[in-house]
Amino acid sequence: MTIRRLPLEVVNRIAAGEVVERPASAVKELVENAIDADASLIEIEVDGGGLMRILIADNGKGLARSELSLAVERHATSKLAVQDDGSVDLLRIATMGFRGEALPSIGSVSRLTIASRAEGAGDAWAIKVDGGAVSQPQPSAFPGPHGARVEVRDLFYATPARLKFMKTERAESLAIADEVRRQAMAHPEVGFSLDIDGRRLLRLPGESIGPAGLLARLAAVLGRDFHDNAIELNQEREGVRLSGYAGLPTYNRGNGAHQHLFVNGRPVRDRLLQGALRGAYADFLARDRHPAAALYLELDPTQVDVNVHPAKAEVRFRDPALVRGLIVGGLRHALAGAGHRASTTASIDALDRFRPGGSAPPPPQSYATRHAPGWSGWTGYGGAVAPVFSQVLPGLSETSARHEASASAFAEPSPTLDLEAFPLGAARAQVHETYIVAQTRNGVVIVDQHAAHERLVYEQMKAQLETGGVTRQTLLLPQVVELDPTDADRVAGRADELAKLGLVLEAFGPGAVLVREAPALLGDTDIAGLVRDIADDLAENGAALALTARLQEVCSTMACHGSVRAGRRLTAAEMNALLRQMEATPHSGQCNHGRPTYVELKLADIERLFGRR
Repeated sequence: MTIRRLPLEVVNRIAAGEVVERPASAVKELVENAIDADASLIEIEVDGGGLMRILIADNGKGLARSELSLAVERHATSKLAVQDDGSVDLLRIATMGFRGEALPSIGSVSRLTIASRAEGAGDAWAIKVDGGAVSQPQPSAFPGPHGARVEVRDLFYATPARLKFMKTERAESLAIADEVRRQAMAHPEVGFSLDIDGRRLLRLPGESIGPAGLLARLAAVLGRDFHDNAIELNQEREGVRLSGYAGLPTYNRGNGAHQHLFVNGRPVRDRLLQGALRGAYADFLARDRHPAAALYLELDPTQVDVNVHPAKAEVRFRDPALVRGLIVGGLRHALAGAGHRASTTASIDALDRFRPGGSAPPPPQSYATRHAPGWSGWTGYGGAVAPVFSQVLPGLSETSARHEASASAFAEPSPTLDLEAFPLGAARAQVHETYIVAQTRNGVVIVDQHAAHERLVYEQMKAQLETGGVTRQTLLLPQVVELDPTDADRVAGRADELAKLGLVLEAFGPGAVLVREAPALLGDTDIAGLVRDIADDLAENGAALALTARLQEVCSTMACHGSVRAGRRLTAAEMNALLRQMEATPHSGQCNHGRPTYVELKLADIERLFGRR
């Protein structure tokens, strides 16, 4: 076999296949170049799904004539500086691009034109690359004082085999739009516009730097509902800072498409985010529902490797356990701070149903509640966090509660206490022995008594588990579970953590672990299957989610059976006690499956239904 040196144009096209997989990849690389050039406005035009034409125009620093020829040479870049000793620090990357591959890769498979005027220069210049053939820079017209206009025509014409793997124009256009939205969320201070086939799809002005500007940009991209249902995150641990916004549990989605992670301003796809979100929301959502979130990590560049793949869409953390712990802890802290606040979508749905021609209600798995924005949830009286209440509400321990038919049954227990001033108001009636109707100062609250009390009981059981630990039972015969040697080492290495959850095990030779005790709550469970699930979770997410999920599932089932059932008649005192406990209990705005426990209808909205406004 003879070894041959490939021609340069073939090398460039092979390399281009890694960098430019589809039109959206070219848009990503060109937008990141504009951001690195300190552009405050980026305009994108796309025709034919990006295969016919892509135009990226920015008002960045621009390129001088002498730099244009270097810009289209492979591995020529302005973003890495050579040190005095001739070395280049690849561990401290502070820019979006740094490999010097994007422009030459795009030029090798398309007809590329770059026109630019450098900041402070009088003349503008342009250079063309046709299938890898580079022309000399020529004088060019340019509309702005400085910046660049990069036009890509006939993408992949030089590699026609790649065209066979492209999807439809619509699918490629949607992929480009998704990429631009991710970049817009990563850089809210930059203005973006996107035109596809002559139609304006996005127009996002630059926002102010800070949480308010970030939330405004997220609302423009993810929708107004995300703005109304978002919880702010701001945590820091060992030099790693987590910021951003996450949706309330009741504002959940059918897939994970609304989960975004940005590392040092770079949009990335990482399984760590999915595992961390699953762990943080496992207590609130059914397995087929997914939270919405936009999380931003800032850390020292030396603690994260962005040079994993030419597309730079993946990163590798030096301490993934620290990052995951920060995300899970930050999300749980933010969710706890939200009190019993629920999402703001179901009251709109409820009002729509009341209007003439309103459609039928959605299926249960898509329910979400709407709560008026402006308060973040009751966390107890006098600003202090209230203690966990008893599982049994006053008056609910009897076999059946006496139904008070007279109006006096709904009298407030204390004439000096204005119950309407509380967030969930004063109970006024019970409808169909299932729903509590309460009156607030400016609206009406409807509470599902079973779902609400189920959540209260569940939170109490969780608190008992945390304070008293998980009760364990010793297996009559210790069980040997055989695993892959790597999985066995991984599970045995977490023995202390698993013991706190009630599972006591130890290494049992190569490729096996010996289980001696298991959580008593699980009863007669499949120990081998549980350990294998834990091994899979540790390999994928770095945490024993399977055991935690099973314990939570058992507690949830017990809470469901131990709570006030639908069809139970309650007295006014019992209903008001339930409302007060909801106000003092975190996460009481949703049941254990992510469905709402109450819906609030504002008086102004009700008046509009009857034409009073």
